[in-house]
Amino acid sequence: MSNGKVPGADKKIAAGICGILIGGFGVHRFILGDTTGGLIRIGISIVTCGIGGIIGFIEGILYLTKSDEDFVRTYIVEKKAWF
Repeated sequence: MSNGKVPGADKKIAAGICGILIGGFGVHRFILGDTTGGLIRIGISIVTCGIGGIIGFIEGILYLTKSDEDFVRTYIVEKKAWF
């Protein structure tokens, strides 16, 4: 960590953008290593005819607004599953 970067923070932008743009497919959860969460989001989108994609949109915004340290602690270390 001598270069000032937080390990795991490199996933923040990719997960955030995917959550916003294609959150209904659960790609943002797959990026974070949460296969179950990704599959659940796909199922929700199928059942709700795509309206469930709003969950991914909200999660994407939350990822991008958190500091690198908060993002890593919340979604990489603690593996928070929802919002």
